[in-house]
Amino acid sequence: MKRWLFIVVPLVLLFAVGVGLRVAYVHNLGPVSADTRTQIITVEQGSGVKQIAAQLANAGLIRNAKVFEIYVHGRGDSAKLQAGVYALSPSQTLKEIVDTLSGGKVASKLVTILPGRRIDQIRADLINDGYSPSEVDAALQPANYKNLPLMSLMPANLASLEGLLYPDSFQRTPNTPASDIITQSLNAMQEHLTISWQQAVGNQGLSPYQGIILASIVEQEVSKQSDRTQAAQVFFSRLKEGMPLGSDVTAFYGAVAAGRSPSLTYDSPYNTLIHGGLPVGPISTVSESSLAAVANPATTSWLYFVAGDDGTTHFTKTLAEHQAATNAYCHKLCAAP
Repeated sequence: MKRWLFIVVPLVLLFAVGVGLRVAYVHNLGPVSADTRTQIITVEQGSGVKQIAAQLANAGLIRNAKVFEIYVHGRGDSAKLQAGVYALSPSQTLKEIVDTLSGGKVASKLVTILPGRRIDQIRADLINDGYSPSEVDAALQPANYKNLPLMSLMPANLASLEGLLYPDSFQRTPNTPASDIITQSLNAMQEHLTISWQQAVGNQGLSPYQGIILASIVEQEVSKQSDRTQAAQVFFSRLKEGMPLGSDVTAFYGAVAAGRSPSLTYDSPYNTLIHGGLPVGPISTVSESSLAAVANPATTSWLYFVAGDDGTTHFTKTLAEHQAATNAYCHKLCAAP
């Protein structure tokens, strides 16, 4: 009897463990949630199954990375997963996600507005996406969107949507008009201009529109997100001291907007090397980090900064220190255009 127990009990335990593992495996094949909102996932060329599994798990699109790997290998789809840009949602089962990736069902019909883009560049991007120039020009008229919540925060009779389009990727079907893409982007910007953001910018003495203007300058001046709060602090300090902002990118924008080559000396209302205060409007789209920087600038006491050729931003307190940093670190970027 004891010998039978030694045989039967382990078998029962193994069976129970097997059943438990099977239940857990099946559970992890299901969708993460009922959330149908899509996320844009880019699978890079050369990504392996393990890397893709981790990417999907980190994005909250699958329940378990290891189960994804087992499932893919079990189906013999390891070599079928294709690089590309995909629109996936947590409401999809693991099978549906694998089918999408192995079938190469890329979300090719996406319209992307990038950070740091001027309105004329966005116009060109939309035309390249297949919209006609006339439709794009009509869609970029501010008057079309006067009833959107965002526009209540902006000056009346805006001549341009420059700086107001939030950078993101938007779904497009064959019947999606360009105005729908613009509406989605403006609504996305509204979502980022939260009450707390408006209050924080107001505490700095700026209106929401002025906050976007300054954020667009920070966006263009500093590529490293961690340096943007310090750059914002420099600009606020200069405004309080009555100093010109002295931003090269505003001068370049004013010249380009006038149909000229980038120039530091062209006299436009945007040139903060010549004119005091903020320029008359934003100079590009802005990212979340630049919006956050103007709402919560650093507490340092810099008055100058220069971006070095290696991408490092060098902050200084005096003009002499600034000139020394420029001479030491900025050769290519600081060369006259």
